[in-house]
Amino acid sequence: DVTVTLRINPFGDPDLIFLKKDKPLKNLPPAAKKDETIAALVERRKTIERQRSRMRESLESSMCRGDLFTGAELGSLWQHPVLQPMLRSLVFVTADASVSGYPVENAAAIEDYDGSLCRIAPDRKLRIAHSYDLLKTGAWERWQHDCFLRERIQPFKQVFRELYVPTDQEREDATLSRRYAGHQVNPKQALALLGKRGWVAGYEEGVRRTFHEAGITATVGFMGYTFTPADVEGLTIEEIRFTRRGEWKPLPIAEIDPRLFSEAMRDLDLVVSVAHRGGVDPEASASTVEMRAALVREAATLLRLENVRYQKSHVLVDGKLATYSIHLGSAIVHRQPGGFVCIVPVHSQHRGRLFLPFADDDPRTAEVVSKVLLLARDSEIKDPTILEQLLAVR
Repeated sequence: DVTVTLRINPFGDPDLIFLKKDKPLKNLPPAAKKDETIAALVERRKTIERQRSRMRESLESSMCRGDLFTGAELGSLWQHPVLQPMLRSLVFVTADASVSGYPVENAAAIEDYDGSLCRIAPDRKLRIAHSYDLLKTGAWERWQHDCFLRERIQPFKQVFRELYVPTDQEREDATLSRRYAGHQVNPKQALALLGKRGWVAGYEEGVRRTFHEAGITATVGFMGYTFTPADVEGLTIEEIRFTRRGEWKPLPIAEIDPRLFSEAMRDLDLVVSVAHRGGVDPEASASTVEMRAALVREAATLLRLENVRYQKSHVLVDGKLATYSIHLGSAIVHRQPGGFVCIVPVHSQHRGRLFLPFADDDPRTAEVVSKVLLLARDSEIKDPTILEQLLAVR
């Protein structure tokens, strides 16, 4: 006989445990799969997984919108076994932005990065902190350090979320941003990516996303007046502008909620990075480079690596065999002196071997961090194909 147990693990994931004569089994025996009760448990697990995915997306959307929760509502949500692990790993901020912290004590209090507790009254309002909120605290790096030190895995990027703030040029242009002007993207891929994030393609007006709670619409304009994905091989981005919902007059960039502006630009940055056309990858944005630099910094600190330095968009590693430069955008490695070092990434293995403080799939970030950690201890490398390159010029 086989015993099958469905449980929610400490991370909120549904696990099926298979036992035969009190001994764990890796897989369910084929004959047991036909049992109706066991089949129902397997289906129930799939249902919970889908529910968990929807909850994660809902929490991220809530952060982007700035939804408010009362202390009592947060306490009620805390009782859900799938939702609680996600809430426990997210930073909340009070409505007046005076206090921030992770929910503790059944969500009756929040704990700061330094361990300070603040009791939350049932009627006090909070929201999930955005990276802009963490920037405004003046202690964003300390939040990142705490997240890494305690090995918190957030359901989505929050503490290490890319942040986009208006540039001086965008403030001068006043009503539009040309940050990504001239980038050509694959229409079908770009519109599919944007569609998943709430953007809608119009025949004449470009692609737009309406932030309903704020009553603001962001619109990405492309060169040319009309298009459909089937009509063109490539779309060239022209500008992004913001208007009040239902209106056409562009609003000054300075008047746009910083959280809303950042999220719109983050969506566009993703499209430029993933759906670009052409033989050369576009340069990673400053926000992406800064996020990866922060992750490398915290990983190096945690592992007490003293041979890692930072220089603009590169990480410099002083190994025992050579000095290396790793580009934070492309993850390309160069030996100094010498040249290009080929280290082939195995993306499927990164998540299991490397701690990243968020559940999002981000293989390039994992590649950057893993290469830095590998080369920081180059004397321990056993792979002959890598060693041959490192020892070629000495």
